[in-house]
Amino acid sequence: MPETYDLDLQSIQEARRLAAACREAQRQWALADQTTVDRVCQAMAEAAFADAARLGQLAYDETGYGVPLHKRLKNEFASRQVWESIKDIKTVGIVGRDDRRKVIEIAWPVGVIAGLTPSTNPTSTAIYKILIAVKARNGIIIAPHPLAKRCSYESARIMAAAGEAVGMPPGLVSCMQHITLDGTQALMHHYAVSLILATGGGPMVRAAHSVGKPAIGVGPGNVPVYVDRSADVPKAAADIVNSKAFDCSVICATEQAVVADKPIAAQLRVEMEKHGAYWVNAEQQAALERTLFFPDGSINARSVGKTPQKLAQMAGITVPGSARVLVATLEGVGKEYPLSREKLTTVLAFYVEDGWHAGCERCIQLLKFGGDGHSQVIHARDEEVILAFGLEKPAFRIVVNSWGTMGAIGASTGVAPAMTLAPGGLGGAISSDNITTTHLLNIKRVAYELTPPSALARTPAPDVTGQVALEPALPPDDTVLEEIVRRVLKQLGAEQ
Repeated sequence: MPETYDLDLQSIQEARRLAAACREAQRQWALADQTTVDRVCQAMAEAAFADAARLGQLAYDETGYGVPLHKRLKNEFASRQVWESIKDIKTVGIVGRDDRRKVIEIAWPVGVIAGLTPSTNPTSTAIYKILIAVKARNGIIIAPHPLAKRCSYESARIMAAAGEAVGMPPGLVSCMQHITLDGTQALMHHYAVSLILATGGGPMVRAAHSVGKPAIGVGPGNVPVYVDRSADVPKAAADIVNSKAFDCSVICATEQAVVADKPIAAQLRVEMEKHGAYWVNAEQQAALERTLFFPDGSINARSVGKTPQKLAQMAGITVPGSARVLVATLEGVGKEYPLSREKLTTVLAFYVEDGWHAGCERCIQLLKFGGDGHSQVIHARDEEVILAFGLEKPAFRIVVNSWGTMGAIGASTGVAPAMTLAPGGLGGAISSDNITTTHLLNIKRVAYELTPPSALARTPAPDVTGQVALEPALPPDDTVLEEIVRRVLKQLGAEQ
């Protein structure tokens, strides 16, 4: 107990120290010109890219999740591809001018950002958040998941060192090392912190939103992939298996359930099996349900980011060594079907529906059960079906004919490259975008008068007694005076 108590105190003190230091550094950084900002961010991106493999291995060694090679690829994406997507964005001085409306837009930083990062993508998320924050002239403190504190700290450390070597103020980028719930709460509540950027599990995101400060929170997804009868079925099968197997399915946009159109369902299964999908039987499915989830429906963290072989060992079942993902055929969605939940590991649900209308309804059920607002994947060549899914699904990223993992984060599609995918109001977030540097940038507007206010809007000035003085009226003309005299005489009974 004393050691835990001491760790809480250390964590709280560290949060306060880093937040205060970051605010002082950010005040200096807010005065930086665009050339300096870009030079610093470029140096940090290059340093992270150069160390991508080492950081990926550190993340795997510390968490036990996923595949080191795939973590390297995510680190390279978070450094190089994210930087390429934001490097030309102007974040200093005048960033817009509308001569017709006579409005000038000026970039302004948010301030100090608390960046909460997950254990599933710890190094890549830290790299990405640091880049998008500093590019907008903010400071950032990474608050990592306790299972990934060393690799997250190392990611921040090498980027801070690279940035400081070319002009970034010390303390602008930092990472907590003593991680406790009390310490993270102290960071989020600290007066110097202006915004919370939270990526992780539902409880952590809800805690970020409850602080009472601006927060961009991104929680779980339960991404369905619909394969239409018009799809290129072999490509769809390869994409689904490769995406689900990538880093053992720890990216929140990974496919969680396949919804197959009935006419091509059998072909899709055969093609998926060619790429390493292994269908489990009822007994194996029950064992996996017990292994992946606790009775209350919460996920067993020990099952996260594991290969099919490791999961089989944990569940006490046998699967082939060639299996890359495990697939269970389900008939429904909900608590009585545990594998219809989000599964941050190499297990897929599989449904068969006749026609895209039925497939659409099944996808909506899956999204509402655990991924409202997040992402949806569709494989089809019928543009009418694709558009219908785009219009009707309660998801803000509709990935077409690509991997869910790579498509939703912007690695294989044209959406903004990001490791934080906001689910909009449907998912309890303030944004529905892939979060990038423009979301961490405030805009001041200088607006000139276009139309003088109406004279009716002017309030009369009060007189010396404090009463509102009426403006002097114009003298009435002769006709008006005659009418007034006539009324008065009539009232007095003197009118002739």
